[in-house]
Amino acid sequence: MKILKLLFQFGQLNTSGIAQRLGTNYGITMRHLSLLEKEGVVTHRLSGKTRFFRFTNTLKARAIMKLLEEWGVIPTIGETVLRLRI
Repeated sequence: MKILKLLFQFGQLNTSGIAQRLGTNYGITMRHLSLLEKEGVVTHRLSGKTRFFRFTNTLKARAIMKLLEEWGVIPTIGETVLRLRI
């Protein structure tokens, strides 16, 4: 949940940035991101050797974002969609 919250707040982050913000190591963070990617919730792009992760535009990912929004954990989906289009 913490990874999802970070990705929604920042739009995209690299693995090290996520690990640093969560106070975990790279390996643990990468395992969690790999599971989220396998489930179709997040995707990554490569910039050199750096992987930047972000939410996908799947029904599952949108449902998770809506749930987080309902809990008041993150900005509204409309605000995020505007930010992701920039």
